Amino acid sequence: MKKDLLGIADLSRDEIVLILDTAEAMREIGERPIKKVPTLRGKTVVNLFYEPSTRTRTSFEIAEKRLSADTLNIAVSTSSVLKGETLADTAMNIEAMAPDMIVLRHPSSGAAHMLARLCRSRVINAGDGMHEHPTQALLDAFTIRERKGRLDGLKVAIVGDLLHSRVLRSNVLLLTKLGAELWVCGPRPLVPVGMDRHGVHVTTSVDEAVADADVIMMLRIQQERMQGAFFPSIREYFNTFGMTAARVARARPT
Repeated sequence: MKKDLLGIADLSRDEIVLILDTAEAMREIGERPIKKVPTLRGKTVVNLFYEPSTRTRTSFEIAEKRLSADTLNIAVSTSSVLKGETLADTAMNIEAMAPDMIVLRHPSSGAAHMLARLCRSRVINAGDGMHEHPTQALLDAFTIRERKGRLDGLKVAIVGDLLHSRVLRSNVLLLTKLGAELWVCGPRPLVPVGMDRHGVHVTTSVDEAVADADVIMMLRIQQERMQGAFFPSIREYFNTFGMTAARVARARPT
């Protein structure tokens, strides 16, 4: 078993299926009156988030508490990072406390891989730059499988800001490994070069992307990353790529 969860690229199809099957049991725990199991009792998990996050950080924290782990949340905005401490410095300080696991969210691609090389602790990548967000992709796959009963053979359309999306990169790797037919759509300047080499259908037509789709996944426009003139205006973007009722009607019935 691998020490860390750094990206979908590192996982085989069988490993992905094992994670999804294991998550079924976790969902059952969340439906109990007492949502607690002793799986991680005595283990310490550090949540180290260099980017603002509500859903991802709280999801990890709730899961850790339900598994009976001891958790430590480090707020970078009030830490020694403001004094110039590097990620490597922080990693060494945390490592000295002998945690069992570190959950890292960082704005730089590859940060989780560097942390994994520096630390004996297990590292989970909660999103690094524009590289990957493996746990989000696993959750997406879990949700699709729960609703559709399978992933193999489904047409999945992903529409929006493809260029800056780490979720897209993880989903491309994961969904194609599990046999889904993947279509991606967005303004041409927001389509990563070479996307079609991953066995993905690339189009700038939303109507084509969503036609007979079993699943439609919308990626938000990340205003904080729009440093170039990728499209004329939000209004024009919505008119061309927004998901209207008429466009949803082109997909397969649920």
